[in-house]
Amino acid sequence: MNFNWLLDYNPVLLALGATLFTWFVTALGSAMVFFFKTINKKILNSMLGFAAGVMIAASFWSLLKPAIEMAEENGATPWVPALVGFLSGGAFLLLIDKLLPHLHMGLSTDNAEGIKTTWQRSVLLVLAITLHNIPEGLAVGIAFGALANNPDTGMLAGAVALAIGIGLQNFPEGAAVSIPLRREGFSRHKAFTYGQLSGIVEPVAGVLGAYLVLSMTPLLPYALSFAAGAMIFVVIEELIPESQSGHETDFSTIGAMMGFATMMLLDVALG
Repeated sequence: MNFNWLLDYNPVLLALGATLFTWFVTALGSAMVFFFKTINKKILNSMLGFAAGVMIAASFWSLLKPAIEMAEENGATPWVPALVGFLSGGAFLLLIDKLLPHLHMGLSTDNAEGIKTTWQRSVLLVLAITLHNIPEGLAVGIAFGALANNPDTGMLAGAVALAIGIGLQNFPEGAAVSIPLRREGFSRHKAFTYGQLSGIVEPVAGVLGAYLVLSMTPLLPYALSFAAGAMIFVVIEELIPESQSGHETDFSTIGAMMGFATMMLLDVALG
């Protein structure tokens, strides 16, 4: 597939367009709440596993691998940017996790994490979901921002593949958000609104990521690795434990395998 025509556009605009696409797919997934009030646990675990698999594959194929290759081309020690950026991304998400008030689905407000607050339960639930989407938006934004100083078709195709992969996993993720909110007692309209609202952070993070890369070009390998570390933190901290809850863990494992395979296929085929 030829994406060369996209190289004529500003990378920040491309990042905005790509992350608006990923947010739109989240909204489509969230709209499933208008058709279903509950979701089978096996299906939910499969969805969460698929999302985890996509993010793991994207972290390597679309972020860490290009970061290592860039460092080699620049004459730097290849593993330094990958290691420093990766661990920094995880540390950043850990800090947000400790500071931002949020509540995971199915728990009482007494179990809210982050700084203590009197915010409503609905706000805390949405903030927990929003945490998942920050690194996804950053990753897509950084990938497109990299085109400013490396405008080759391989890099462009990799960024497009990443956006498509994140979009694919956002559909089941959107449904996995809005339908449980409905089960929490929210109206269908409110559950949809909060479900899609959790994804609106992706365009914000995407534009920010692209702009930062344009401003600090030498740090690009670190930025790519940073996004990878942030995504892996979310996978290990949130998605995998949630997908493995209950007794139907085979479905989440199969979902993760399928998600990884899908993202790997997209990145290798398009890139």
